[in-house]
Amino acid sequence: DHGVLAPWRLISLDGAAKLRFGERLAALALARDPALPEDKREKERSRYGYAPWVLVVVARIDAAHPKIPVQEQLLSAGCVAHNLLLGAQALGYGAQWLTGWAAYDAEVAALLGLAADERVIGFVHIGSARGEAAERTRPALADKVSTWMA
Repeated sequence: DHGVLAPWRLISLDGAAKLRFGERLAALALARDPALPEDKREKERSRYGYAPWVLVVVARIDAAHPKIPVQEQLLSAGCVAHNLLLGAQALGYGAQWLTGWAAYDAEVAALLGLAADERVIGFVHIGSARGEAAERTRPALADKVSTWMA
């Protein structure tokens, strides 16, 4: 954040608030698809109830800033989410950064009280890890790193 903009903020969802948030998301999903099966509604209802704490990372974008482009402001907010993961894990907690449809939905943004210049970067779920995360296939470093030759 070289412009010292701090183009982000956090919204804390804990206790009953995260359960109410899940209820509201389930209601939104049902309003959009009245044939939504009960198991899908339950998934929306309970999505934010597993971890004791969920932080909504919000980017606050100044699109007219004369020096700091929007992309860098978004990256700064993304770094906040990543640092939350690293910090939680360093303290012995489990943490997961999720998005899903709610991160990109205008009605959810309104529900969270986001301003027109704000957008959800992700939902960081923090709690006790149930065990080690399963290792996943990672790309070969040689496929991701190149050397520029002038």
